[in-house]
Amino acid sequence: MPEKLIIATQNHHKVMELKSMLLGIPFELGSLESYPDYIAPEETGADFKENALIKAQSAAAYTGTWAFADDSGLVVDALEGRPGIYSSRYAPDDASRIQRVLDELKSVSDDKRQARFICAIAIVSSQGKSWIVEGKCEGIISHTPKGKHGFGYDPIFFFPELGKSFAELLPEEKNQISHRSNAVRKALELLKTLGV
Repeated sequence: MPEKLIIATQNHHKVMELKSMLLGIPFELGSLESYPDYIAPEETGADFKENALIKAQSAAAYTGTWAFADDSGLVVDALEGRPGIYSSRYAPDDASRIQRVLDELKSVSDDKRQARFICAIAIVSSQGKSWIVEGKCEGIISHTPKGKHGFGYDPIFFFPELGKSFAELLPEEKNQISHRSNAVRKALELLKTLGV
């Protein structure tokens, strides 16, 4: 019987995206959606890696199983790295978070709108041992949101190689190139060697 690996989030979008990427690992996959009383820890880390580790350690301790947590966000050069680790707390909802970034970049020219999505993944074993990997995806912040897929800042994150925003890509296209998929690929290799 494979050990259980809990995806340490109650965000259904993220659970579905990660489960589809983690097919074939030698673990039984679950998520914190099965633990309605779980209270997420405060994310007090200084960067994505520290926050991912805080979440994974908390979930592993609560469930007594292996845990897999990611912390990701948008880093915009012209905003000195903001929203960064505060990406999901930058405003009350996706639409207002997007609007805040666009407002802050209103006077920034096209050649200075570089940004990247960063994703750190922490894996913590049922015994508390930990591993961390990181993935990135470079892009540009567009002037207007485009596309209906994805979530978060996807509608304003333009990916030059495909000439589309992340929200204009089909999920399977996004899963080939995104920061999360880059980090997950590294985590998959790791999990295949850790499976018990």
